Amino acid sequence: MPASLIVRLGASALVLALGCHATDANAQSRRDREANDALEQRMVDAEARYRQALVQIANDDPAGLDASNAALEDMEDVILACERQRSCSVSQLLTTYKRLLKADADAQAGQGADGSDPALLEEGALPTADVPAAASAAALLTEDERFKRMVELNPAVQASIRRWLTDMRVSLITSHENYQYMQHLMSPAFKRSGLPEALLFGILAKESNGRVHARSRAGAAGPLQFMPATGRRFGLGPDGTGFDTRYDPRLAADAAAVYLNERFAQHGNEIEYWLAAYNGGEGRALRIYREANGRRFWDPDIYNQFPAETKDYVPMVIAAAWLYLHPEEYGLTFPRVDTRPATFTLERPASVYELTICLGNGNTRDGYMRALRNLNPSYEAETLIPAGTTLNGTVRMAGLYRQWCARGARADLAAQLVNSDPRAAIVRTGAIEVLPATGDVPPAAIAPAPAAPRPPQAAPAPARTHRVARGETLGAIAQRYGCDVAALGRANNLRAPAYAVRQGQSLTLEGCTR
Repeated sequence: MPASLIVRLGASALVLALGCHATDANAQSRRDREANDALEQRMVDAEARYRQALVQIANDDPAGLDASNAALEDMEDVILACERQRSCSVSQLLTTYKRLLKADADAQAGQGADGSDPALLEEGALPTADVPAAASAAALLTEDERFKRMVELNPAVQASIRRWLTDMRVSLITSHENYQYMQHLMSPAFKRSGLPEALLFGILAKESNGRVHARSRAGAAGPLQFMPATGRRFGLGPDGTGFDTRYDPRLAADAAAVYLNERFAQHGNEIEYWLAAYNGGEGRALRIYREANGRRFWDPDIYNQFPAETKDYVPMVIAAAWLYLHPEEYGLTFPRVDTRPATFTLERPASVYELTICLGNGNTRDGYMRALRNLNPSYEAETLIPAGTTLNGTVRMAGLYRQWCARGARADLAAQLVNSDPRAAIVRTGAIEVLPATGDVPPAAIAPAPAAPRPPQAAPAPARTHRVARGETLGAIAQRYGCDVAALGRANNLRAPAYAVRQGQSLTLEGCTR
């Protein structure tokens, strides 16, 4: 339940409870009774909508939060209307409010209606280790006093909060926006494991800013930056089609949840050691942890055994997680974006670049290129995706695609811009002869008129070859030589849709026109 609304609702109720006077029931007019009954029914309806919104939130439906906020605001309106209504019974209306407070308290304690722990009953729980209630999202990052003291008093975390709110504020906000598009893919793995979602966001913000195609110089890749060897341990890596599943947000989150459960099994509830292992390797973290004999990560003798990168990484992740949960305390506003998931099918071949142009901004700040890439990680931005391909997006993106990208002037313009070749603008001429500055120009000095250009040949140019340079993709090579991507892929036995090529590979330029 949003804290600000609870405070407003509770404050309104307290004032009204003190100011509302009981009246003689016999003196109530029929109109008053009808009005009071209507208010009570509105309260009952709002409670039902709020409970349904909780179900949506539990199912990771982004519409649930808006629905719960609207229901709570309706309850507040009902209580405020009670102030103006004669003989209104605030105590009766408060019964609904009390029930919701009790339900919220039970949820925060991790108890079901029968007092059981729902996490223990959920299917798909990871077998490595059960994370206790003290490490759940509510306990670890909102209720746990040790964590609160660390965030409030630890200079390293405070300095990291300052960095996120100053020169790295844009990165934090961008990370949050990117995460919202992928939340329905990534958060379920952490929730199933009892791990705090805020911790997932903190790792994502620090590792990649929410860009699934991020890659480090050391070879770590994906939104959560798995190294090749670690990725293989948890089922990530090349899938045989040319795609590296470390870039898949759902699979990366699944692997990270299993990894952190392993760290819990080794380090208990010392979240700092989890993060130190995630960043610097579990071998070093485990050795230092065992030698610490119960001393905390922040003990100088322990802290200084970690490399500088890890000493920076741990407080930065914790700070990002804290800000994810408590933005209002720091004057931080995360943009609200419509991230309701949906799919749409291409009616004509297009690349992510082309779709980005024709979709437009759609009431967003930066448009949809990052969201398209994050939700469809197997496609490079310039790769021509065949018609009939179903892409992941949002409800808003699907609507904009039908309006602007399936056909029409903007779709044609986007295709023209993406397929334009800058080299076509270069005009090549023959040698230039310097003529005398004065006097008549001798006839011999006048260059003959250039011959008329030959008509274009109907048949394609003979097959040639191209050696793949570093960073080149099949889509870029096809544009360079005027080839059809699919035909070029078939000619070189490359599998769709990735059409993966490697540096130094020799490609046959079959059917290319330039």
